[in-house]
Amino acid sequence: MILEDLRTACRKDPALHGAHVVEVLLYPGLWAIWSHRVAHRLHRLGLPLLPRLVSQVARALTGIEIHPGAVIGRRCFIDHGMGVVIGETAVVGDDVMLYHRVTLGGTGWWTDTPGARRHPVVGDRVVLGVGATVLGPVRIGHDTVVGANSLVLSDVPAHASVRAAQAGTLVRTRDARAAAHRTTAPHPEPTRKAAP
Repeated sequence: MILEDLRTACRKDPALHGAHVVEVLLYPGLWAIWSHRVAHRLHRLGLPLLPRLVSQVARALTGIEIHPGAVIGRRCFIDHGMGVVIGETAVVGDDVMLYHRVTLGGTGWWTDTPGARRHPVVGDRVVLGVGATVLGPVRIGHDTVVGANSLVLSDVPAHASVRAAQAGTLVRTRDARAAAHRTTAPHPEPTRKAAP
């Protein structure tokens, strides 16, 4: 599986070419996945403390937090990775790509039912863009692209594309900037009504 992970990283990251291929060994996403596999096995054995300790050390070293209970499929690639959070009951399919600041989280302890699944299920071949946030026990269908900074709170069908609202651009001319900096009169104080 380690060789498969290395091949996946080389295939999905265009920065890894020529002599730079050896840099793949420094990728925090790979180390986070490898550490998670160890923590997940320990978690499945029912060992206390140790699985969480492994995951927290990996988090400190990589900036990627994957709960030992999460299920991660094959050939998952976390590019850059800083700030990725994957919750305890999350399931991530095969060939999934996550960028930095992706969250697969719950909606909050006040909405959770004890023993129920609280985190997303992500299908195969899904791409989760920078800052994508998927919350709750929702399902992301196979071959879906969740764009940067998208917030997903309900199921997404297979072969879909989810996009966040696009920001507009404000162009200010020099005259408009000068006018904005000139203040001719202070704002009037609000008047108070007399109490009846």
